[in-house]
Amino acid sequence: MKILIVEDDRALNDGIALSLRGEENVQAFSLVQARGLFDESIDLIILDVNLPDGSGLDYCKEIRKRSKVAIIFLTANDMETDIVTGLEIGADDYITKPFSLMVLRARVNAVFRRKPGQAVSEQESGQPEEKLSGSLQRDAKQPGANCFRQEGFFFDFESMRFTVEGVAVELSKTEQKLLKLLVSNCGITLSRNMLIDRIWSDGAEFVEENALSVTMNRLRSKLPGAPVKTVYGIGYVWEKCEKDLHCKAFSH
Repeated sequence: MKILIVEDDRALNDGIALSLRGEENVQAFSLVQARGLFDESIDLIILDVNLPDGSGLDYCKEIRKRSKVAIIFLTANDMETDIVTGLEIGADDYITKPFSLMVLRARVNAVFRRKPGQAVSEQESGQPEEKLSGSLQRDAKQPGANCFRQEGFFFDFESMRFTVEGVAVELSKTEQKLLKLLVSNCGITLSRNMLIDRIWSDGAEFVEENALSVTMNRLRSKLPGAPVKTVYGIGYVWEKCEKDLHCKAFSH
């Protein structure tokens, strides 16, 4: 099986190739390289969305006009709308970063078990539901551990309803995990290592170095004015902690 890996992060590209070392791997670090390396001998494209010279989504559309080659997106874009878009434009699967190399291998094998022309079921194609870490699952089961209200912010983690000044905000599951850790420990500085361990505690073998920073930047952009402070060299803290503004007190 010949696989074209299109990923601009060289360490990640090499890691994927190593994980799939039983196959014939062709590595590309940009869309220009991918276009030059793609031919009819390619059986599968593992494709990032955010590339330095363009969008993997556009490249997928381009490929679909002339080929039925299998395509798996491998990207940090983990909103439900991103996943749906990727599948609707012709991808056979969509995996979000950070990810398990074991899961990647299983997904690759699953793609090739499908017969040509076989429709891909929604359950088989979609991203596997991301589970909260054990401690967060326990919190969610405890009465009063799911809701937070403070100065224009309202977060209901049970119903997954989040608003800023009454305006609904859509958060990915990873962003929800980070936010819950911050507000349930308001006033306490949480280290980067602790956050990474708690957020990506599902056995992911490859967590990119900047995964936490990227998730934090996305969260801040969606929650303007949120009292999240970077404590340089340590981690992050949700600074304001008026307990009387909690609609339900978090359990620690």
